[in-house]
Amino acid sequence: MSNDTQQETFEVRPTSHPRTREERAAALTELGFGTVFSDHMAHATWTPDQGWHDRRIEAYGPLSLDPAAAVLHYAQEIFEGLKAYRHKDGTVWAFRPEANAARFAQSARRLALPELSEADFLDSIRQLVRTDMEWVPNAPGSSLYLRPYMFASEAFLGVRAARRVEYLVIASPSGPYFTSGFTPVSIWVAEEYHRAGPGGTGAAKCGGNYAASLLPQQQAYEHGCQQVCFLDAATNTYLEELGGMNMFIVTADGAVHTPALTGTILEGVTRQSILQLVTDAGHEVHERAITLEEVKAGVASGEITEVFACGTAAVITPVGVLKGTGFDLTVGDGAAGTVTNELYGLLTDLQYGRHEDTYGWMTRLV
Repeated sequence: MSNDTQQETFEVRPTSHPRTREERAAALTELGFGTVFSDHMAHATWTPDQGWHDRRIEAYGPLSLDPAAAVLHYAQEIFEGLKAYRHKDGTVWAFRPEANAARFAQSARRLALPELSEADFLDSIRQLVRTDMEWVPNAPGSSLYLRPYMFASEAFLGVRAARRVEYLVIASPSGPYFTSGFTPVSIWVAEEYHRAGPGGTGAAKCGGNYAASLLPQQQAYEHGCQQVCFLDAATNTYLEELGGMNMFIVTADGAVHTPALTGTILEGVTRQSILQLVTDAGHEVHERAITLEEVKAGVASGEITEVFACGTAAVITPVGVLKGTGFDLTVGDGAAGTVTNELYGLLTDLQYGRHEDTYGWMTRLV
């Protein structure tokens, strides 16, 4: 396990109006996802002449933006998502935060935003979690969800990279992403709309990608499904990803398959971890192009025995039903499969400190 002791760069400026113990206890009683926020946030500002400066932990509260702020007009922004987990001994840990820092920098490059160093990224989450440690829940399956993000705050109307940028991290005590917990979900395959195209921003974690998924997500709900799966924009043939999760299939021979990264798919930290775990467990692993027709035929014949999705918020989610125009297929017996169950157990046991971290994936925050 890693316990990084790098130099602190974010100055803590405690809020003058923290929630009382009773208010905090009430907020932690019934945890949803992303609806309650802790007392503080991390904040830093970038300008061309000063670079990143005024790094601080300050009171959580509204931001003041000029109506001409570039992000409101040209969507120049990126974000990340990771969690802080409370272990049985009371310590608090993050899962592979350096991978989130690297992806944050990659997203910044694609959106013409200034890169934030890994040191600043890690210190911002460390200092925020230390300041708001009492907000890290300890209920089963709970965590403190961390949302680092960056946006163009310069006030101007013109299509160019902004010359003033804000970086923030907010924290939300959260329960399971899906209120039903670790139970199979149904997926609607969108064939009319696409999340990203070749040469676009599909490999970056930016809000525009998620905005593009909202209408097809509504259509999924209308068809009785919880999530939407997107196909590639070039041929409308190959599986890509869900609105916020990567996809995997397991075949009858025990092999694990996932869509190859083509520049239109976000490279998930959980996806990276799963590929390592299944390889080490002896499964044959294939990162390749996977057609919708192959999946439909495989599920119908039983050749495909499991389908699951993965991401930071939900960790691993079994897929029980695949629906689309002209098809409605149950995967296996509709329940979570053996590989899906094993991976969920391995990852969550590691994240919550119930299993030895032989990979060095966990970083102690407090």
